[in-house]
Amino acid sequence: MFNELFAILAPIMITTGVGYVWGKSGAEFPTEFISRIVMNIGTPCLIIGVMAKVEVKPEVMGGVALGTALVMLFMGLIGWLWLRLVKLQVATYLPPLIFPNNGNMGLPLCLFAFGQTGLALALGSFMVMMVATFTVGLFLVAEGGWRDRIMSVAKQPVIYSMAVAVILFVTDTALPRWVSNTVDLIGGIAIPLMTIALGVSLASLKIRFLKRSIAFSLARVFGGLSLGYIVCHLLGLTGVSRAVVLLQSAMPIAVFNYLLALRYNRQPQEIAAMVLVSTLIAFAGLPFLLAILLNV
Repeated sequence: MFNELFAILAPIMITTGVGYVWGKSGAEFPTEFISRIVMNIGTPCLIIGVMAKVEVKPEVMGGVALGTALVMLFMGLIGWLWLRLVKLQVATYLPPLIFPNNGNMGLPLCLFAFGQTGLALALGSFMVMMVATFTVGLFLVAEGGWRDRIMSVAKQPVIYSMAVAVILFVTDTALPRWVSNTVDLIGGIAIPLMTIALGVSLASLKIRFLKRSIAFSLARVFGGLSLGYIVCHLLGLTGVSRAVVLLQSAMPIAVFNYLLALRYNRQPQEIAAMVLVSTLIAFAGLPFLLAILLNV
C-alpha cells in the first residue's frame, strides 16, 4: 500500500519541493514568463494532444465535466450565503472557495493514480474550471465594463484549445502524426512546470490571518470533497470517473486566485495565506483519500 501511494505522490511532492527550494534560494525564477508559457503554449498543447488520442466515451467525459461544474456551482452558492452571513466581501473571498487547484496538483495526481485515462478525465474537469475561472472568476474580481471583461476572456489561448480539443474528441478525428508529435512534445512541459511553479509560488507566500485561512482552507478541501461525493452519487458516477471528480473537488485553493487578487487588489496577502494553508492541508489528507479511492 505504502509503495503504491508513494509512487503516486512522490513525483508531485518532489517537483513541488524543487520549486520551493528554488524559490527560497533566491535564484531567479521568471514566474510571469513561465506562467505564460504554461498557460498559452504548454497547456493548450497538452489538452489537444491528450484529447485527440484518449479512448473515453463522450458520455463518461461529459459526466466528469458536469460533476465538476455542479460541485463548483454548489460551492459558489453555499460560499455566497456564508460570506453574506459573516459579512465578508464576495468579490474577494468567493473565488478561493470556488476554484480549486485542479491544474498544478490535480492533473499530475490523476495521471499518476489512474494513467492516461485519469489524465484525460482530469483535463475534462480542468477545462470546466478554466472556463469558469476566465468567465465567472474575472467577472467577480475585475473592475470595468462587461466589454473589457469579455475581451480579457477572448485573449486566453487555452479557451480556443478547449474548443479544438472538444471538436477532435466528439468527431473522433485523429491528428496528423507530425502535429500529434509536436503537441505531445510541447504539452509535455506543462505538468512539470506547473508543479515547479507551484513550489516557487508557495515559497514566496506567507501565512497571515491564520484563523480565517484555516477556515477557508477546510471549507475548500473538505467542503469540496463532500460536495463531490454528493454530486457523484446524484449522477451515478463510478470507477475512475468518480475518483477523478472526488480528487479534483478536494484540491486546495488555486494559486491563480492569488494572482487575480494581486492584480485587482483584492486582499492578496490574505488570499496567499489561504493558498498556502489549504495546500498543506491537502498534502496531509491526500494519502488517506487516495488509499480509499484505490482500495489499497
